[in-house]
Amino acid sequence: MSARRTGERSKTARPGASTTARPAPTAPALARRTPTQQRSRERFERILACATEVMAEKGSEAFRMSDIVERTGIAFGSLYQYFPDKTSIIGTLAERYNAISHACVRRDLTAMTRHADLHSTLGRITDGYYRMFLEEPVMRDIWQATQADRALQELDSADVAFLASLLSDALRPLAPTVPDETLVVFAQTMMILIAAAVRHAIALPPKEGRRALALFKRLLPKDLSALEDQVV
Repeated sequence: MSARRTGERSKTARPGASTTARPAPTAPALARRTPTQQRSRERFERILACATEVMAEKGSEAFRMSDIVERTGIAFGSLYQYFPDKTSIIGTLAERYNAISHACVRRDLTAMTRHADLHSTLGRITDGYYRMFLEEPVMRDIWQATQADRALQELDSADVAFLASLLSDALRPLAPTVPDETLVVFAQTMMILIAAAVRHAIALPPKEGRRALALFKRLLPKDLSALEDQVV
């Protein structure tokens, strides 16, 4: 976002509304500790790399901590120093991919400087998510795990809420007359719909998936006119 646009945002934002970058959500199911020493760090990364390979082969349900031990030669005791269970491994991987998606969404939102940019911006966010899932197939297994494990469900919910906050913050200076509550609900709905559409598309053959997303993007709102003067 340009300096001029940033200045405009600070002038149009409602009193009390945050105009600073939001911190990423805290994950409820992560590693016990992230090592700082090189040798420990290498072992930590080796565990995560192995987990990624196993999930890509077996899926998140069949993945076991014993798979890590067998493939890496790392003893159970050493493994548990970093990760108490497989949920913490999957949660750590999810957090990493979430951080990548946050950066992509932030980038896409910087191009939204007027009402008419909403449709193309939401479309780019949709396409970006779809590309991530295609380029990193393990993301599908991670997502499936988040639906089955309560702790990971909380992580997934926190991620959606965070992305919605990014969108609502970007919309706020473009719609100064729309109540904050309405913007928040709209942003949450958009991010949930985008996530659902992408997850549906990746379950289809590529050609059908692209067709489904193309139709979905046509249904996205063209501007914010429907939100004007609306009260939740």
